[in-house]
Amino acid sequence: MAGPPLEFDHLVIAAETLEAGEAWLAERLKAAPEPGGKHGFMGTHNRVWRLGAREYIELIAIDPEAAAPDRPRWFGLDSFSGLPRLVAWVCRTGNLKPPEGATVTDAARGDLRWRIAIPDSGVSGSDGLEPLRIAWGDGPHPADAMPDHGLRLIGLDLDHPAPPRLNIKDPRVRISRADEPRLVAHISTPQGKVTL
Repeated sequence: MAGPPLEFDHLVIAAETLEAGEAWLAERLKAAPEPGGKHGFMGTHNRVWRLGAREYIELIAIDPEAAAPDRPRWFGLDSFSGLPRLVAWVCRTGNLKPPEGATVTDAARGDLRWRIAIPDSGVSGSDGLEPLRIAWGDGPHPADAMPDHGLRLIGLDLDHPAPPRLNIKDPRVRISRADEPRLVAHISTPQGKVTL
């Protein structure tokens, strides 16, 4: 295992526009999102769905009303195109040390305060399969205030020719060697299983 202990925090779905992404994901999950908010320092905005205690799905897109940041946007959004899709995942840690090529940024929105290690290129290692690291400190977690629609992460598959070595002891996270990079999430919903 490599690095400090990690705990699954949230999935990241990118979309060309927030409206298109919300329609696509809400139809699949059969649940409406919570409003989320704006990230002025990254020029993005989001919507969120609870996945259980201290876990959630984040839908994110470039905010057309925001100024472009002076660095690449997170999650590879500057070059994102096509249908909405799972592009990243985020793990929380009590010992936030940025991986090589990442910078820790302090952020806040409302009563939420967090620190996140953002890749300088906008895309994390292993072709985006390495999780971004986040620390929420002693404050609230976004999922705490979200309604529970019965959505739960039941599996997260990370396939890569050179899989990342991660210090995560979550049986839902399966890391495998494969010819092509692939990130797939399996979600349990009241209407059945959804794969993203």
